[in-house]
Amino acid sequence: MEIKNKTVLITGGGSGIGYETAKLLSESGNKVIIIGRTLEKLEKAAASLKNVDALVCDVTNDAAVKDLVQTLETKYPDLSILVNNAGKAFKYEHGENVNAYDKASQEIETNYLSVIRLTEYLLPLLKQQAEAAIVNVTSIVALSPVTIIPTYSDSKAALHSYTLSLRKVLAETSNIKVFELLPPTVNTEFAKEIDGATKGIPALEVATALLQGLEQDDIEIAVGRTVPFAANFFPQRIEAFHAVNDR
Repeated sequence: MEIKNKTVLITGGGSGIGYETAKLLSESGNKVIIIGRTLEKLEKAAASLKNVDALVCDVTNDAAVKDLVQTLETKYPDLSILVNNAGKAFKYEHGENVNAYDKASQEIETNYLSVIRLTEYLLPLLKQQAEAAIVNVTSIVALSPVTIIPTYSDSKAALHSYTLSLRKVLAETSNIKVFELLPPTVNTEFAKEIDGATKGIPALEVATALLQGLEQDDIEIAVGRTVPFAANFFPQRIEAFHAVNDR
């Protein structure tokens, strides 16, 4: 798809992958809206970029999301790309007294359920555009869990499954393309607890791969060490998915 002169919404756009994606998109002549929970962080990010607006929104808060959607419909009626990038993760291992339920609840609310809600609310607006796209940022752990981020892995696996279903339905009922971005560990503040500074790839590398994938209509955008892993994983999973759903 053409990635120029588009209006793009990026959740979690104040730092990391979201920020680098906003930077590349804005430099390519697109209008970008970044959202997050912290006004100061968002304003600082937007001030360092061109053609980027910042809106405060907690994607886990239904009232805040409804207000956001109303603002988008009024001020940005040409919104055509949604990047679901906001995320939350806890580092721990399953066992006694780790409070896994509460950790999992927060991760699933942010990484999975909030994506479903925001996407559904924005479908009417996206369907009005001549060309539109939804990007769900999952992870290599969506394909294989990591024991030190177990329920984060679960939430990304759920998002991966949702992406497959959403893609199939929207391909049959609309002009909206659904992409999945699957990075490995990335060197961001978000991944600091899991050694992102030493083991992670640059966020710019992920953002660059995303834009290339969008331009090439590569619906599964694997990055870094996710590439060989996904190459073996996806053909079997995608084939099985269609075998069940096309009966």
